[in-house]
Amino acid sequence: MKTYEHVYDILSKSPDFVTGESLAKSLGVSRTAIWKAIQTLQEQGIDITSVRKKGYYLEKGDILLPQDISKQLNIPVYFNPDSNSTQLDAKHGMEKNNPTPALYLASSQKAAKGRFERHFFASPQGGIYMSIHLKPNCHFEELPPYTMMVAAAIVKAIQRLTGINTEIKWVNDIYLNNKKMAGILTEAISSIESGRITDVIIGVGLNFSISDFPEELANKATSLFTSEKPSITRNQLISEIWKLFLTIPTSDLVKVYKEKSLVLDKQVTFEQAGKTYTGVAKEIGDKGQLLVLTDDGREKWLTAGEVSLTSW
Repeated sequence: MKTYEHVYDILSKSPDFVTGESLAKSLGVSRTAIWKAIQTLQEQGIDITSVRKKGYYLEKGDILLPQDISKQLNIPVYFNPDSNSTQLDAKHGMEKNNPTPALYLASSQKAAKGRFERHFFASPQGGIYMSIHLKPNCHFEELPPYTMMVAAAIVKAIQRLTGINTEIKWVNDIYLNNKKMAGILTEAISSIESGRITDVIIGVGLNFSISDFPEELANKATSLFTSEKPSITRNQLISEIWKLFLTIPTSDLVKVYKEKSLVLDKQVTFEQAGKTYTGVAKEIGDKGQLLVLTDDGREKWLTAGEVSLTSW
């Protein structure tokens, strides 16, 4: 661990001020090194109060600790402090033949993309941006419902660690109080020769502790924590999400996905073959398909695309 990571670790566990002298002595470094570490933490958005003769107190914020997360999950974790996109980071890792499963992390992203190549808002501070690279090596019809599994792991992890209840908007968004808090992007790579899915990269963008959103998103987006001090760290949440994803049986995660659905029994609008339909979402299949009973009495299974909620 670097000096600033050690300093963060000590401050995050202390209920009171810690003097620079005490920090320097504990870590065997100079007071100047401690001052530089504090500067680095503040540049990363950590709110630290400094009081003469009392020392430093961590008010709010955290840093990502990939080594800690890697120990928790027992898989490689790669952190890129200058990431354009963790999906691209994972693809570069795939080209280098990095071991799998592997997790790719960033504290922000310069060119984040969501489904349908849409721009995805990535806050410079307070967000979680990560992608996991898997090698399923199976035919498409045998592919586990990865998007459902990750969505279920996210809502279950949040509930376990904070008691906060979040919901899943079909097919890949996590909502809190009727506003979007997280999104998932799943990409599959297939082999032309074998026809098998060789690689899957699942990206997650999650608003963890963000109080300011762009004006156009202010009424649509929210954060797990807003103005209050988070009761957990990003490291804890990241570890819990992937621990659940990697260890809980698929059928149990699918069950959670259905239980936490925001759209079931609600009126929805969707487009199919250029035509707009309205109906009631009645069922979610085990592979993530959505059954809608349209206003004209027809049953339609949706396997892709998106629906708009016309009634909350």
